[in-house]
Amino acid sequence: MTALTKYDRLEATGLWRQTPQDQRREVIVSIGDATLVISDMNDQAITHWSLAAVERYGSSNTPAVFHPDGDPAETLELLDSESEMISAIDTLRKAVLKARPNPGRLRWMGAAVSISAVIAAMVFWLPNAVQKHTLSVVPGVTRAKIGDALLTRIERVAGKPCLSRPAIPALKMLALRTNAKELIILRSGITDSLYLLGGKVLVNRVLVEDFEEPDVAAGYILAEQVRSHTSDSLEAMLEHVGLRATFTLLTTGSLPSAALDDYAEAVLSKQRPDVDETALLAAFAATNIRSTPYAKAVDITGETTFGLIEADPVSGTLTKPLLQDGDWLRLQAICGN
Repeated sequence: MTALTKYDRLEATGLWRQTPQDQRREVIVSIGDATLVISDMNDQAITHWSLAAVERYGSSNTPAVFHPDGDPAETLELLDSESEMISAIDTLRKAVLKARPNPGRLRWMGAAVSISAVIAAMVFWLPNAVQKHTLSVVPGVTRAKIGDALLTRIERVAGKPCLSRPAIPALKMLALRTNAKELIILRSGITDSLYLLGGKVLVNRVLVEDFEEPDVAAGYILAEQVRSHTSDSLEAMLEHVGLRATFTLLTTGSLPSAALDDYAEAVLSKQRPDVDETALLAAFAATNIRSTPYAKAVDITGETTFGLIEADPVSGTLTKPLLQDGDWLRLQAICGN
């Protein structure tokens, strides 16, 4: 975008928060390569917003408050004193909107011609190129929507999540201790645990009902998060659904229902990949959770999980219980009878 060069050295300070419950943080705002870069005061990038997906609450409201398209909960506030940056963002937003093709037959005919030309010229590397480009541009909001769509399909098999009201605080405490965005307990459908795009972690009820301590369920939750950090769940999904569904996601922002149905069935039936032991031990250490209970739950003999037992980062140390006994008992009863 030619307009970007005018603002490539422009910076401003603002107030950013990810959710309405978070306290606003002072940040540095700059214009990146087609993105709005939000960094902390140590110049470490916190997040990137695509300039094509930046929205503003009112065109003349002061102070100026921006948010990513589709995620009004995350906000960036710029005071009137940062008028140059506000003007730059508004200008770039207008440039993006102006550059977008108008709906109609001409738009679709032009897109069809362009797509045909691209396919004819790049048939040998197109699938990989489309997948890589899709992975690079799909925002977190879209990933979360895909995860929610998968959960809806999983619920057809597993039933609705367990939501016993007295157990909800304990469930949230377990999520907090394991750094999980959200935990969902299911009666069936999954063997043990499953990470969904967007950050939700699904847990089979047996992990809370059949064990005497919450460390086992916590270990499975940590393992899912380590898997999500070592391999991109969306990449695995796109490899499964193929080029046509991937291109649909790239052009429309959503996957076809048939592709979601097919992948939901596949992800429930296939075996979970092995998790990197070193990374998993680091996760146990970072959360101050014992790895031995999880290791013995995975392999009661300890033969295949000996490393997790031998190198337990909190073994033999006095640690705060993961959950108080009362909270654990309430969580064990989250699914009722």
